[in-house]
Amino acid sequence: MVDKTTADELATMLDRDEGFTLVDTRPEESYEAWHVPGAENVPHDPREGLDREEVNRVNALAGSDPVLAICGKGISSTPFAYELEERGYDDVSVVEGGMEDWSEVYEVVPIETRNEDLAIFQLQRRAKGCLGYVVGSREAGEAAVVDATRQVEEFEVAAADAGLAVARVLDTHVHADHVSGGPSLASTVGVPYHLGERARERGVEYEYDPLADGETVEVGGVEIRALGTPGHTTEMVSYLVDGEYLLTGDTLFVDSVGRTELQFGEADAAHGAELLYESLHERILDLPDDTTVLPGHATVSADGRYENGEPGEPIRARLGDLRESLDLLGLDREAFVERVTTDTPEKPSGYEEVIDVNRGKETVDEDEARELETGPNNCAA
Repeated sequence: MVDKTTADELATMLDRDEGFTLVDTRPEESYEAWHVPGAENVPHDPREGLDREEVNRVNALAGSDPVLAICGKGISSTPFAYELEERGYDDVSVVEGGMEDWSEVYEVVPIETRNEDLAIFQLQRRAKGCLGYVVGSREAGEAAVVDATRQVEEFEVAAADAGLAVARVLDTHVHADHVSGGPSLASTVGVPYHLGERARERGVEYEYDPLADGETVEVGGVEIRALGTPGHTTEMVSYLVDGEYLLTGDTLFVDSVGRTELQFGEADAAHGAELLYESLHERILDLPDDTTVLPGHATVSADGRYENGEPGEPIRARLGDLRESLDLLGLDREAFVERVTTDTPEKPSGYEEVIDVNRGKETVDEDEARELETGPNNCAA
């Protein structure tokens, strides 16, 4: 009997460096675009059955190790595993839900703060590199959720485990790589949902409470200040928490800055890059060096590895360190615009439809949302 392994169990096995061979049965182009760290590709078509070449490939890869099979959603990996079992493999299992379930594995990572009342938790969506936040006041027992993904229960549970009730929900911008859970979470809990004041210009149809540049909201005694930082998008805001922790969305990452052509298009990407340059140099880099940058994404490579940091560890940087180490921040305006708009990476999967969903112009069911979100975030320049 072929066993089933959940995506969460797979994450634990990888973190413990357990001995097994992970076989990805998707077509080569799908595997090359995005796969689990350490996975080996053995493309399999269930209609053709398991051939000798595939068996030899598995034998060469696995030896006597257990075999885990994974595909997009279990359609090819399940018959692949059963055929391996029929060929004599006695320790073979299937990753239940495949890459779709893998894309929904989360880690909740506490961020150390100097203010004992302030609680910050970074929620890492491991496979996509999406980073969301629970920001709260321990004394008041209240929290704001920032950049929630559609798996809103992950944020509700993280807040509840810390003894916090969700009092506000905020998005930094209209996301292009994943379906936001912000509007649904705010509606379910019955609390205000916030976007930057220019979101209506993007055609956002959800009801929301706009935040002007410099405007503040509070959870308990914790202040969250909106800073307009357009560039990646026109309505982008960063949130300065307690004067020390900057949630930068897709404006500034720990290894890059946001790309600009997803909203502006190729023709006007340079205009977006000019806006981004001003946001970085006139807003963010004016903050103290000890400001902690907490970005909206970690960069995940095609082979599923974090480019900076590790899953389960805080993805953050001291602003003064980024000022010194990130060469993009040292360029003049013309060189910056040229760098940001040249040789941009592949766009996020289905990004135009994702944007329309996040503006409230389209609706998708769970299966459609999963399909749209397949692949890494690709939001950095």
